[in-house]
Parts: sequence; structure tokens; C-alpha cells
Amino acid sequence: MKRALVFPGQGSQAVGMGRDLAESIPACKALFDQANELAGYDLAQICFEGPVEELNKSNNAQLGIFVASAACYEALKLSQPDMNIEFFAGHSLGEWTALYAAGAVGFEDTIRILKARGEFMQAACEENPGAMLAVMGLDGDVLVEISAAAGTNVANFNSLAQTVLSGTAESIEAAEKQVAEAGAKRAVRLPVAGAFHSPLMAPAADKMAALLAGTEFSKLAVPVLSNVTGKPHTMESIRENMVKQITSSVQWVAGIQWLRMQGVEEIVECGPGRVLTGLIKRIDKECGLLNINQLSDLGK
Repeated sequence: MKRALVFPGQGSQAVGMGRDLAESIPACKALFDQANELAGYDLAQICFEGPVEELNKSNNAQLGIFVASAACYEALKLSQPDMNIEFFAGHSLGEWTALYAAGAVGFEDTIRILKARGEFMQAACEENPGAMLAVMGLDGDVLVEISAAAGTNVANFNSLAQTVLSGTAESIEAAEKQVAEAGAKRAVRLPVAGAFHSPLMAPAADKMAALLAGTEFSKLAVPVLSNVTGKPHTMESIRENMVKQITSSVQWVAGIQWLRMQGVEEIVECGPGRVLTGLIKRIDKECGLLNINQLSDLGK
């Protein structure tokens, strides 16, 4: 059976994530301990005990989701050492976890990059305020046209039933009216700090380009899908695409469809929450799905 592992992005965080793994598996505890040391504060306590307001801050959420996802992956490898994985993918932040899992970047470098990424993105939000709108029940092609007319950008092609727009508050307000007129089933403003995956994040992308210029990537042990293209990275494209990712649309639908065209029969979501499992169900109902986010899931 061909199998892919996918890792969640920001928004999947929950107080308690990774705690049972860290308490039961020494290798998972070691990841949280190392993350605490590298971050310079008790990230594990925020992940395990909250408060939720602290966990939801971009810097804590991004680092916490990565470490919790890495712990899930470590536990899965220990539980199923012969498990065959053909591809890795991740949604936005989760793409960094996928690159880590595939051996392109080490744990220490990933923490360093994500700590900076969160700071860069928060600064860009303050410099260029914006908003995001999740739209349900309209075709992606229709939303591309509406987005262009309203002056927004498509942030995420999440599923065949959900697309997220990103832009200034004024452009999102215009888009809100237009999607209602076009017959959207539902449109919801997202509780986010700014207009992620849009040109308003350009200052963060510029800083990321400078940071990654000094980062060496190792050979991928397993192909990793790019959010920018929906297809696997080449070694030459990783650095460029991980900069573009900050301002570009997340091509999640295209990526899942590409995996299925390669014969992938089962996709395992590895990390906190079940967001990606829900999205994939709405892209391809025939795909086998598993979710690993706590100790009891390893028996699956």
C-alpha cells in the first residue's frame, strides 16, 4: 500500500497536545526538553497546560505544533518501525515539519527557523494589517475571480468545499458581500492576526529569504510536497519555495489530488487535531485516512 504522512498547520493547536506522548515515551520527552532549551522558555508547559490565550500566540502555536507533530512522528516510527511512507506533506507551517521528517532540515534548525518565522509574520501583521475569510460552498475557480475583483488573494485552496481569502480589511469586506451574492453556503472571518499567504506578508518573506540564505538543506529521504506547487520539491526549489510559501496560495487540493494520482491509498495525519483529515475527506472520499495525535492512536 502506498501511504503519505501529512502534518498540520497553525490553528490545530490545543492545550494538552503532546503531553501523553512526552509522559510515556522518553524520545518524545527529549524533543520537548530540547525545544525548551532552544526556545529559551518553557514551551512544553504552554503546550501541556496552557493557558489557551498563551498557546494561541503565533510564536507559541507554530513552535508547539511543530514539536507536538515531531513527537507524534517519533512515536509512530517507534511503534511501527516497518511502516512504509512514500510521501510527506504539510499544510503551511506543517510543510516545515514534513521537511524535518524527510531529513532535509534538523530539529535545531527547524526550531530556529520557526521561531523567526513567527516573529517575522507577527511583525508583518502589525505593519500591514489584514484579515482572512473562509468561504464554504463555492467553486475555487469562482473564488479566484471574486478574489481578483475584490482585491483579495486566495490564501488556501483547502478542499473542494472550502477556500480561504486573504487581504486588507476593506477588501475582505468587499469579498464577503460578493461571495454572499454568488451563493456561498457560509463565509466566516478567521480569528487570525493578519492576512497570511498574501502579498501583505511580503516583509516576512523578505526576512525569511535572508534567514534561509544561510541554511543548508540535506537530501530528502522521502519526497515532500510543496504548498506553492502542489508537487514535490526538488533540492534546488526548497529554499525558494519556502520563501514563496509565506505570500503564495496553499495548493492543498492540488497536492492531495497529485498524491492520489501517484497511487497513494492511505493518508495519515500526524500531529495535533483532525483538521487535515476533515479537509481530505472533502477532496477525495475514497482515500483511506488515519489520524495520529495521541498515545492511544498508535494502535491504529
